[in-house]
Parts: sequence; structure tokens; C-alpha cells
Amino acid sequence: MKSKLNLDPKVVDSARQHAANIAHDMQEFIDRHTTVSTERTILRLLGVDGVDDVDTPLPNVVVDQLKDEGALSTGAAYWMGNAIVQTGKTPQEIAEEMAAGKLDITKLPTCSQAEAAEALKPAIKATFERIDMQKAKRQEYLDTIGEGPEPYIYVIVATGNIYEDVIQAQAAARQGADVIAVIRTTAQSLLDYVPYGATTEGFGGTYATQENFRLMRKALDEVGEEVGRYIRLCNYSSGMCMPEIAAMGALERLDVMLNDAIYGILFRDINMQRTLVDQFMSRVIIGYCGIIFNSGEDNYLTTDDAIEAAHTVTASQFINEQFAVLANIPEEQMGLGHAFEMDPSTEDGFLLELSQAQMAREIFPKARLKYMPPTKFMTGNIFRGHLQDALFNLVTVWTNQSILLTGMLTEAIHTPLMQDRYLSIENARYIFNNCRHIGDEVEFKKDGIIQKRAQEVLGKADALLAEVEKEGLFSTIEKGIFGGVKRPFDGGHGLEGVCTKGENYFNPFIELFMDHE
Repeated sequence: MKSKLNLDPKVVDSARQHAANIAHDMQEFIDRHTTVSTERTILRLLGVDGVDDVDTPLPNVVVDQLKDEGALSTGAAYWMGNAIVQTGKTPQEIAEEMAAGKLDITKLPTCSQAEAAEALKPAIKATFERIDMQKAKRQEYLDTIGEGPEPYIYVIVATGNIYEDVIQAQAAARQGADVIAVIRTTAQSLLDYVPYGATTEGFGGTYATQENFRLMRKALDEVGEEVGRYIRLCNYSSGMCMPEIAAMGALERLDVMLNDAIYGILFRDINMQRTLVDQFMSRVIIGYCGIIFNSGEDNYLTTDDAIEAAHTVTASQFINEQFAVLANIPEEQMGLGHAFEMDPSTEDGFLLELSQAQMAREIFPKARLKYMPPTKFMTGNIFRGHLQDALFNLVTVWTNQSILLTGMLTEAIHTPLMQDRYLSIENARYIFNNCRHIGDEVEFKKDGIIQKRAQEVLGKADALLAEVEKEGLFSTIEKGIFGGVKRPFDGGHGLEGVCTKGENYFNPFIELFMDHE
């Protein structure tokens, strides 16, 4: 791609190399540690599901017992494999006996690691058959009914009731939406377990559960067949159960998942050690399953100034890209995030927004960029809000963004009603159709406002990444470089769930998920 912004490729390469070094440094830490949520993910992928008599998820029951016995450093995979060898039971049966107080798997005779790994193979095979079937089903839909053109129109449903969400999601698909994001209920990211079953009482959103995923996937397949295009489903692989929800998404054929290496640290105060270990496990699953991940750089601009802090967004995009590379995620599944969040009273603000969006596209030419609408400066003036969204839609199509989170004219008033969503989709479709090839036709003035802005932001991002590489990512986060939010290395939620791996630790899924083209 020829740069319309006259970006220096040497500066882009420098920034990318700094980010790669940062990611590799963090990977050394990640490889030495596991977490309770990563171990619960392994159990879910081995087929452990359901809850005990007080609604505690069985993966939690097993991992909590291992942690209490000081046995977690060996890994849930070994203990479950050994229990299969010693009892002849399935992982699900073993978990149920543990929940009933009939079995302590750490007290069983022990076999070799090789024997335990061999015993797990039937359960692993069944899981991959199910995931591969879901991947094939997605491809079948894309090959037969097809999908809408990019930019995908992405809308949210957030009623708190999965059955009401289904009604609203199907209505949005009929109105023209390409991606349905089911917003997660307030504070679920801080729960250290995944609720079970269909739910109807979320606040500000709906619980992310495997059954809710299944219900919405079925509903979107039905409406997709009706309207003649595949409708993608999005939910959250983030928070304290980040990798578990990625596994649930893999099993139920989600297509897009919110998944960021830094977001939970900054905006949910989840311990940075816990988050970075969990994000690796979540991303190797996402990579294998053909799921697009959405990173959360757009949120930095809700707590920091969009003009002054623009380079932190670009720097974080580079870091998220390199973490994804280490998890073997193709560029086409990297939904790197950014946002249209400048104060609308800024002179030439539209030019600065256009510059920022074009720069993201040029630096990450194959990425499925996810572009977020105005939120910070939306008011109760729905007419101005609709115009702000229109300018955002124009930048989106002009700079060839991949995923447009549709702006809502009532953003600052209430959770969108179906008619609000209709007007927003209509706005986007009108502009996309009328300006479809504007980016192919318009070039930017040499050394003008747009070019200079992009060059300045890229240079600052490169300098920041060099600083982060020297300082270390953990220390940088402690200093509040990203989003203006400071977090301590040993603070936040979930630190007690981080565990150093023992010499005999093994995770049978990492290499299997990463072994794909």
C-alpha cells in the first residue's frame, strides 16, 4: 500500500520492532506462569461443564481443590489425566465426584506425565472435532449465503435478558447489521467464575454464558438464512475469565471477541500479571478458531485527551499486534481498535480524525480494524449527535476501516431503542453507499495538516515504544502511560490466582491451537 500520508517506513519498522521486543519480554514471564482461569479453561476444553449443588461451576471446583492442596503448579491437565488413568472415568465424571466430596485427585497414585497426556487424548480429540465442525459451518455459510461488505456494521444489544436480546438482534440484522455484539452485564469481568445457563437479569447488559452464546448463535443463523447473509456474533473474552470465555466462544462459534492485552488492567483494575498470562491462552484459542479479536485502545481516549494521547493508541496497537503474532493469529483476525473521540469544537478536528484513521489503515493494512464512534462528547442533543456520527461514518468508509461500531444518536440518553438503531444503521448505509470509493479518489496535500499530523503521531508512538521497551511494560503501566491510568504490579483483582509453573507442568492445548496456518 502506497502511503497517502507519506509515512516513513523506517519509523513504522522501528515501532514494530520495539513492540516485538516488548511482547517477547512479556512472553518470557507468561511462559513461566499459569492462572486459575487458564487451568479452568483446560478443564472446559477437556469437557468439564455444569455446576455443583450450590451453582459453583465444576471447573472452579476442580481448580480450587488443586490450589488448596498446593498442586496447581503441576497443572490441571496432569491431575485430570492421572485421575483418568487411576479411575477409568471421564473428566466430567471425575469433576462431579470431586464436587460431591467423593474424590480427591491429589491423593490418587500417580502415573508418568506421558501416561497422563495419553489418557487425555480422547477428550482432546472430541473437543477439536466440535470446534472444527463449527469452523466448517461458518465457512459453509460464507460460501453459500455470503456476508455484507466491509466496513461491517456492528451494533450492540444490551437488555440484560438473553431472550429479549435475541429479538433485538434479529431486528438489527433485518435492518442491515452485519455483527451483533451482546454487551456483557455490568461487572461480570470481575467475577472469577462463569455463570451457568440462560440468564434474564443482567444490568446494563447480559451475562456471558455458554448457553447464552448457543441461543444467540442459533438465532443469528436463523435470521442470516432469512436475510441472505452471514451475521457475525461478538461477545467479551476479557476480565477474570478471559480464556474460559474464549473457549466457550470457540465451542459455540462466536466470530468476534473483545480481547485486549491491557484493557482489563487499566479499566477494570485486574492484576497485570494475571491479565497478561490469561490473554495468551485466550488468544491461541481465538487464533485457531478463526475468531476476530477486538482490542480496546479506543477506551484510552475516554480517560485521556484524543489529541494529546493519540500516540498511545498507536503504540498500544503495535503491542497488541505483536502479542497476537506470538499467539499465531493471522493479521486478518486482528481487530485493532481506535476511536473518533476528539472534542467536536476542535478546529479541523475532522482532518485530524481522518489522519489518525488513515494512519491506522496504512500501518496495519491487513488488520480488521475496529473503529469506535463518538461517545465522550455526545450530549442530549440528538441532532448534533447524529451529525457527529455521520462524520465518523464518512471517515470510516474513506479510510477503509473493517468494523464500524455504529454510533447512536441517543448515546448520552439511554440504552438504544430499536428505532434509534434503525436510524444509525440507515445513516451508515447511506454514507457508505454514496462515498464507497472516496478513498480511491482523494489524495492528501503534501506536508499539509493531515500528513503532518500522522507523521507526528507515528513519531511519538515510536519514541514511546522505545521507552516502554527500555522500561518494561509492567513498569510503564505502573506509571500511567496508557489511558492516564496507573496500576500497581502487585495490586488489582486476581493476583492470588497467578501461579508459577512447576518443572512437570504441561498444557496439552497450547501447541495444538497454535499449529495452524
